[in-house]
Amino acid sequence: MHPSTTPEPHLPHLQPLVAKPGKYLVITLGGESYGIPVLAVREIIRLCPITPVANMPPHVRGVINLRGKIIPLVDLRTRFHLPTTDEHDRNCIVVTQLGGTAGGSRLYGVVVDGVEEVASFGASDIEPTPDFGGAIDVRFITGMAKSGHLVRTLIDLDRIAAADLVTAAVAQTSVHQALTPQALPQQDSP
Repeated sequence: MHPSTTPEPHLPHLQPLVAKPGKYLVITLGGESYGIPVLAVREIIRLCPITPVANMPPHVRGVINLRGKIIPLVDLRTRFHLPTTDEHDRNCIVVTQLGGTAGGSRLYGVVVDGVEEVASFGASDIEPTPDFGGAIDVRFITGMAKSGHLVRTLIDLDRIAAADLVTAAVAQTSVHQALTPQALPQQDSP
């Protein structure tokens, strides 16, 4: 995964995550393979009309209306700072169900370049995230899965979604502070 060079808001209480053995949906982004726990995947759909939302970071494409439910949509290629390419017929949206506030759940969509397969990784197939010496942002990586001679990066969508919530909250607070009467320039009355 390519590092993020733009500092993002700190996520409180982040402990290193360790990928668990099990089934993973293997997706592609920029020619690389990534794994998402299959239990988090609700469905895979073709690209559909996306409604942009103002004041969102570049990786937040907007929202989609999926059978009456409004779902936020993130472009993982942009989120991971991978080079952009033209969309093609293999691009799709993976709709996932993630943990929500107060123990509930929420739907979260991610745009990916394609879906490869569902793969099973045992404990012996999974290695911890390598230590890159702090030079690379690895907070979204839960481990590396060996599959033959291939290595697949296992990612945590819950943590990506949590970072997006923190980013949105910081942006909203910054806009609010900029619009307070103290921050607005005073105009002289005639």
